[in-house]
Formats: sequence, C-alpha cells, structure tokens
Amino acid sequence: MVSTVTTSLTDVASSDTALRAFLHGLPGVDRVGADQRAAMLGTRSIKTTAKARAIDLAISMVDLTTLEGADTAGKVRAMCTKAVRPGGGAPKVAAVCVYPDLVPVAVEALGGAGVKVASVATAFPSGRSSLEVKVGETAAAVAAGADEIDMVIDRGAFLSGRYLKVYEEIVAVKAACGAAHLKVILETGELATYDNVRRASWLAMLAGADFIKTSTGKVSPAATPPVTLIMLEAVRDFRDATGRQVGVKPAGGIRTTKDAIKNLVLVNETAGDDWLTPEWFRLGASSLLNDLLMQRQKLATGRYAGPDYFTLD
Repeated sequence: MVSTVTTSLTDVASSDTALRAFLHGLPGVDRVGADQRAAMLGTRSIKTTAKARAIDLAISMVDLTTLEGADTAGKVRAMCTKAVRPGGGAPKVAAVCVYPDLVPVAVEALGGAGVKVASVATAFPSGRSSLEVKVGETAAAVAAGADEIDMVIDRGAFLSGRYLKVYEEIVAVKAACGAAHLKVILETGELATYDNVRRASWLAMLAGADFIKTSTGKVSPAATPPVTLIMLEAVRDFRDATGRQVGVKPAGGIRTTKDAIKNLVLVNETAGDDWLTPEWFRLGASSLLNDLLMQRQKLATGRYAGPDYFTLD
C-alpha cells in the first residue's frame, strides 16, 4: 500500500486540498475481504499453555475504565486497587481511564504502582466544543497527573470533509499533552465506511497520535474485528512509510476472554508481534477484566468461580 502513496508526508497537511487528496488517494478497503479475514482469524484455536499466557498478556493490556456520570471518588479508588492487584497473582493492568475531574483521585490511589492514569478529554464523548475548551481540558488533566489523554475527533468535521480542521485540533491537543501520550478516538461506529476508518486512522497518525482508538464505548457498533483489523493495517503501513510506530486501542464491546484473545490474534497476524505489548496495544474495557480472571482461575484450578467472587469494576 505504501508504494501507492505519492504525496510527500511532509507536505500532506500544507492545505485542506493536499490533505484531502492524500487521504482519498489511499487504497480503498475491500469490505468483503476485511470481513472475511477478521472472521477467519477469529476462529483460530489456542492451546491451553498458550491460552494462559494470552490471558495474562490481555490483563496487562487492559485500560480499566469507568466513564459514567455517577462515578465517585470511592468507585475510582476501588478500581485503582483492583488495577494494581486484580487477584490470584494476575498481573496489574496497563492503565485506569477516568474523567478529568477524577484524575487526582486516581493518581493518589495508584501511588506510583506502575499503572498509568488515562483521562478522556476534548468534550468526551461528542467532541463538540471549541478548540480552546478542548486544549484547556487536556492541559488541566495533564497538570493533575494524567499520563495519557484519550481525545475524540470531531466526527461532524471529518464526515463533511473538513479534514484540516480535524488535523489541526489533534496537533493542538498533542501539544497540550506535553509528555503525556495521546490516544485519538475515531468513533468508528459513526464513520459509516471502512474507507473512512482507514482515512481517519492515517489522519490521526499524521497529526501526531501516539495511539489510535476505535471508540468511546458510547456508540454502537464499537470495536468490531474488521475495524480493528483495518486500524492495525494502518499502523503497520504507517510505520513502513515513516519509521514511527503508533499503538492501537480497541474499546467498547470487548467483554469476554474470547473477545480479548481474538484481538491478540488480529494483532499478531496483521501488525506483528512488535505490537503485542501494553506499550503498543490496549484493550479498553470495564467488564472484561472479571471474565479474564475467571478464565484464568479455571485454567489454574479446573473450576470456574462465579462472578460474585470478583469485585465489580
């Protein structure tokens, strides 16, 4: 695919016209092929020893998330305790993800335990606010201790072809992040076509995203296997073209161990094992962790524990 890109990446955002030409010059996605490949990879079986390793790897990639209007400081503290010590000797998760006003609570609760604090920003989940508000919210979350920012793109601007506006907003938010990593949420369920998913992925990466993320979890469909496949192809091709590696975070609708392992297979078979670490691949979820822990206990003891044996995330 990279060989078909004729526009210089250094000039691609020089104007709205140039950016549109580049994005619409990307090869189209074979929808049937993407659906079939994702379905085929989803049937791969994993032996018991490999499954045990895959479960622990998936746990270490989880961004344990609570993004509800009823969130409280107590709920966030409990979630942070579980993030560090999920139970049964399982590894700690990659990050906790909370609203900006709860970042200080998470930072204090984690106390340098090695779990990142991620915060949604930029008028999550709609992305409909001024650039000043988006940058200010981002800067405030980083100042409060957030290690990572999950921003949402303006889907209205993207779908109406105002690509440069979306690009410039990502650039501005990335600058406001400072040393914090930026995950750019595409909200793929609203992008309508696989071609748009590929274009939005490249747009976010060109603007400086450290991760591209499927969804807010508030829109359905969210992290479908074909969409994740397309985004993994995009980061693979982007690294081939630029030498810069970008992470991928599917989020929304990933609830079971089977879902998690399907995602790991997608990563390995599409982008490669360079992405099979929490540094480059995350699973955004609120209920997934408990199922991973139940399956982990089943492999270790031969018996399932009921959901009542695990705290609610």
